[in-house]
Amino acid sequence: MRVRLTLALGALLAIALIAVIACGGKKAEPTAVPAKPAATTAPAATTAPAATAAPAGSTKLKEVARDRTLVSFLGGSEGRHVDFELWNPYAIGANHQTGPNIIYEPLAFFSAFDDKMIPWLATSWEYTNDNKTLTIKLRKDVKWSDGQEFNADDVVYTLNTLKGLKEAVRWGKDVANVLDNAEKVDSHTVKLNLKRPDPRFFYFMAYKFDIGVYIVPEHIFSGKDWTTFKAYDPAAGLPVTTSAWKVVLGSPEQKIIDRRDSWWGVGQADLGQFGKLPQVERVIYLPSTGDQTITAQALIKNDVDYGAMTTPRTIKETLAQNAKLTTHTGKNSPYGYVDWWPVSLAFNNSGKFGPFDNPDVRWALSYYLDRKELSQKGYDGAAALNPLTMPQYPPLKKYFESVKDLLAKYDTTEFNPAKGNERLTKAGFTKGADGMWRDKANNTINCQIIGFTPWVDLGPLTAEQLRKQGINASYIQPPDASSRMAEGNFECLMFGHGGSVSDPYFTMKLYQSASVNIPGGHQVNFYRWENPAWDKLTDEMAATADEKQVQAIWRKAMEIWLPQLPDVPVLEFYHRIVLNETRWTNWPLGGETDGYVNEASWHLTWSLVLHNLKAVK
Repeated sequence: MRVRLTLALGALLAIALIAVIACGGKKAEPTAVPAKPAATTAPAATTAPAATAAPAGSTKLKEVARDRTLVSFLGGSEGRHVDFELWNPYAIGANHQTGPNIIYEPLAFFSAFDDKMIPWLATSWEYTNDNKTLTIKLRKDVKWSDGQEFNADDVVYTLNTLKGLKEAVRWGKDVANVLDNAEKVDSHTVKLNLKRPDPRFFYFMAYKFDIGVYIVPEHIFSGKDWTTFKAYDPAAGLPVTTSAWKVVLGSPEQKIIDRRDSWWGVGQADLGQFGKLPQVERVIYLPSTGDQTITAQALIKNDVDYGAMTTPRTIKETLAQNAKLTTHTGKNSPYGYVDWWPVSLAFNNSGKFGPFDNPDVRWALSYYLDRKELSQKGYDGAAALNPLTMPQYPPLKKYFESVKDLLAKYDTTEFNPAKGNERLTKAGFTKGADGMWRDKANNTINCQIIGFTPWVDLGPLTAEQLRKQGINASYIQPPDASSRMAEGNFECLMFGHGGSVSDPYFTMKLYQSASVNIPGGHQVNFYRWENPAWDKLTDEMAATADEKQVQAIWRKAMEIWLPQLPDVPVLEFYHRIVLNETRWTNWPLGGETDGYVNEASWHLTWSLVLHNLKAVK
């Protein structure tokens, strides 16, 4: 298979018109159309969305050269942005991954790859000895984009409002579970009184991967309904921000965010390499279509600067057709880095749909998975096995080592159909003449796996392996997958884990009863597995950061989790992002977990990458 070198006519027109917009209406760089397409067996590209005129309420676009513009595919549904007017990250339906992540700055960033906290709107923080009071010092001389001062009032307002809203908004329940109240000590000092000892509360609020609390301006959000307020009116200066970015256009076809030159961080020595204006002057987000062919073609032709992909074979072919394209691991496999999101085959353990409340059934399906074959067929071998549902990052390896004997006894990576058969027989199932396992009422074991775009390769293969062993399995990517997860309306699920990166607590929290109904897409017990002893251990872990105590609790927790196996580990998950160095260099590249931060544009740490990019010209 060879990736096509030409775009469909609609896609060419869309990207050419966007380039014109990026140049303020001046003639854009020419987009050459080869006389004859290269031969290919790849699927035909679908038509990409065409850019439209700025909608009412948008600001007039200034002139920005293409060489100072970063164009990327990001977000979208079926080739259009559905959230282009949602810039309040707490509103229902809003998603920080599609733009708000660079508008609302954090108290601090945490770089998991560098294992370092980077102070941002906060300059320091300190716990009392009992870990029940947290005092945060805020940076002075920071202003919101409308000229209002950023201060303690904004932080106090944000946290106390989250506590009051609880499940109504993302992170509300997490804050309410821990925070008694936030109080203003002085204009730039906040004291958080906690209900219980919690040495990780500041870490929880800091931006890393997809976890972090967005601090919003009190003078804008006060009196608004957080669940419906959109915070969008570029002509009126909304959304208001402290960041180096401002929204200038939102439409179904594109989101345009321009650099804000009055950013407070310029010259701040403690920000190090990030204490300067980004060289990127404009960011354009095109809605993803889900078609890797369109992404590959646009990257090859230098029409876009950034594009996430999934299939190593396609990425390899794409890289071969443009010398300026690279990935986190260069031109070499695995063409990306290990994300914090190891993928698993999860179940609805409530017993509502099928027999998945039975550990023997869960273990049987685990034994039926040939993970080496899944890695080879799905990812050309470029995906490592992982026995647990947290990534094997350097700070976490000691926790894998400390339960090595348990992992040997309960081998969650073992492919052994005979053991799977024993488990199902023990659970009262028999295999019929048609090769399907059935219960005493003649019902098959139905495992319809719902999933998302990242598993377009892995999902069907997983279902196929289960079918070969007598499980009535299938894989689908329904448009309502997220709501079905939240409602518990599924049999099986292919998903990742927004949990731990430094110690096991946040992964343990994923399986706690109290986490069943937390909105937001991360740190949620979608599995509906409940175990009182596990809940108690998780609460004990929350109250301590002492290494000996953490290890002791972890050991007891794994003695529960492994025999129960509420969630079947499959493979490590990789972000495979193709980066174009035609216009932009200094991406955070390295080994699988090297670099100062990961380069996912949908993560909360993305602005660090934007601050660090260098223009080629």
